[in-house]
Amino acid sequence: MPYPSENTTVVIYSGGMDSFTVLHRALREGLNIHALSFDYGQRHRRELDVATQVCQALAIPHQVVDIRAIHGLIDNSALTNLERSVPDSHYDSESLAATVVPNRNMVLLSLAIAKAVNIGATRVDYGAHASDHALYPDCRPEFVDAMNHAAGIANFTPVTLHAPYLHANKADILKDGLAMGLDYTHTWTCYEGKALACGMCGSCRERLAAFAQNGVYDPLPYAQEAAHVSR
Repeated sequence: MPYPSENTTVVIYSGGMDSFTVLHRALREGLNIHALSFDYGQRHRRELDVATQVCQALAIPHQVVDIRAIHGLIDNSALTNLERSVPDSHYDSESLAATVVPNRNMVLLSLAIAKAVNIGATRVDYGAHASDHALYPDCRPEFVDAMNHAAGIANFTPVTLHAPYLHANKADILKDGLAMGLDYTHTWTCYEGKALACGMCGSCRERLAAFAQNGVYDPLPYAQEAAHVSR
């Protein structure tokens, strides 16, 4: 196995605004980054395409891992089943149930940890944050702590799970990114994969709220009727 390098990290990079900020934060640390994105049969590939473009522009090694073979195990979600509609509303118990992808973060983190061990990286970065604590159990501190413990004992080479925004909300993440001068045009958040972001799904609404809380206009184009309602 490669000799462990404390200067190397694997970043789980979806192409969304949270992982975009995490990626650039690791860059600011001067780390040698390997970005991982996952195709698990989600509704669209817009985020994956954006992630590829960003990594190419930054000359960051990037791998899109095809794990669509597990789609039949996780298709009871509006994010993985095209026959189910994405709720056009703020997050609540009903929309939560519709958008949960079973065990997603445990699967993706396990693969990222394997990648880290394989290349001698000692860290895996991902964008869990406090805004998701009430919604998704696999973004909560208890889950991160448990996975961090497992990553430290599952292989001969311990790996640290690093979630820099675990106790920050989405507006805080954006504030940090804006302070770094990041251009969020190069991200995709919408649950739909259309030409314009819908502005109506829970993910779009949360993103727009984060920009509003920072007093900044979101540079991403939205559908005209949705933008009128959401902004």
